[in-house]
Amino acid sequence: MAEEASSDGQLRRDVTVWGSFMWGYADVGADIYTALGLVAGAAMGATPVAFAVAGIVYLLVGLAYTELASSYPVAGGGQYFTLRGIGDFWGFVCGAALLLDYTIDISLFAVSSSGYFNFFLPALGVRIADFAVAIGPFQGVNLLWLGETLAIIVFLVVINVIGIKISSRLNEVLGVLAIIGQVVIVLFGFVFAWDPNMMLAQITLHFPSLHNFMYGSSLAIISFVGLESISQVSQETRRPATIVPRTSISLVFNVLIFALAFSVLGMGLLPWQVLAQHAGDPIAVVAQKIPIIGVVAAPMTALIGGLIVLISSNSGVMSASRLTYSMSTFSLLPKWFNAVHPRYHTPHRTILVFSAVAMVEAVFAFMTSEAMNTLGNMYAFGATAGYMLVFIALIVLRFKDPYSPRPYRMPLNFKLQNKEGRAPVQFPLLAVFGFLGVATILFEVILTHKIGRIAGPAWIIVMLVIYFIYRQKERLPRFGSVKRDWEDAQRKVLREAEEYELLSEYEAALAARDGEAQA
Repeated sequence: MAEEASSDGQLRRDVTVWGSFMWGYADVGADIYTALGLVAGAAMGATPVAFAVAGIVYLLVGLAYTELASSYPVAGGGQYFTLRGIGDFWGFVCGAALLLDYTIDISLFAVSSSGYFNFFLPALGVRIADFAVAIGPFQGVNLLWLGETLAIIVFLVVINVIGIKISSRLNEVLGVLAIIGQVVIVLFGFVFAWDPNMMLAQITLHFPSLHNFMYGSSLAIISFVGLESISQVSQETRRPATIVPRTSISLVFNVLIFALAFSVLGMGLLPWQVLAQHAGDPIAVVAQKIPIIGVVAAPMTALIGGLIVLISSNSGVMSASRLTYSMSTFSLLPKWFNAVHPRYHTPHRTILVFSAVAMVEAVFAFMTSEAMNTLGNMYAFGATAGYMLVFIALIVLRFKDPYSPRPYRMPLNFKLQNKEGRAPVQFPLLAVFGFLGVATILFEVILTHKIGRIAGPAWIIVMLVIYFIYRQKERLPRFGSVKRDWEDAQRKVLREAEEYELLSEYEAALAARDGEAQA
């Protein structure tokens, strides 16, 4: 592997094709381990339907990110795409929304990881409930679970400061174990235990109210949030134009299949009430119900679940740090965030600051009656708000930047004449449907998430205050954009990515445009 940073402090391309896939899998593939119990508690018998609705939206989001990340392989993900497409202000709003998502990602999955590891406590004669205490007006604060969560976050901070090679290697090793475990559980579960009549009975007899279904389907998006991870490390991925489309598409379908499989399997094995009661370790409870392998599968699944959710939390640390690194690079946040560690060449300041935010969120969640539900309640706002802007940016960039090579395009396009240039534009019809789908999920979040509809906008407002103060201090436009040479930036990106064929294609397209303009 190449060294992690160049002498000028820039991130280096140190992530392989397998590492790129596992970064995404770590952040998305693990989410069903957390979401299944939470969704069952809301969507009841319609849990598989809720996952299917969220899965359709996720599929469109995945296709959009595949196009954008392979076309613009720069750290920053949705924030960078929005910045480039519709300007600095909206780029910051998108980045702030996704940053909220990442900090909750860190805390939520650290809580979930501890929950799976706590599956083994009864065998040691320890009851997790015995550690619940009252702190002033707050009842049932579980100090052991909270302590485990904070310890996990501290551990992840250390490995991410040391370097992405170690962090990526952790994802790769644990991810392989998780995939193997998931395949075994799904196969044995459907062959030896699944009862389709039980699942159909639960759907027909325990279908939720519209309000509960909307809440459940908006929670189900938790299972699919995380595609940003591949975009965040695209600047550190070798040959991203080739790797990103392959890894993104395979990741989209891999995660979609597993999420739907586990929701269908779970509802054909257990009453939805049981899954809801075991929100901390729902997949382990499903595995325990499988005959023949249940005795072994349950602890194995608890262990794998704890590990795979751990690396999902790890991806949150990585993504938050890369996102703020990008935002400071483009003068959306103070340059203080742009510094890399003198020895490890990692954005250590952003890792420390936003991991600390995640720790505060974890403490707040444990002060409520249901820590995981509280964090899940806040989780979807940032993702859906950010994804809406990403779809807008994708459409705008098709018009504003028709010359950049796109190794992958969303399907179902129709040709339009570009008013800003002479090159025709392939208008992405699926991007419109994706925008409407994400907007629907965001509407559900605002309507049904009591905490999320307050905490989400409040976070954006606080971040905007920081943004305005910083831009005013630096005498930069608050609602406008800093003038940038995006064409030169694209040349630099393709050159650093060693995508020389695409660079030649880009230069030829620009030359043809300039030649037509002079004619």
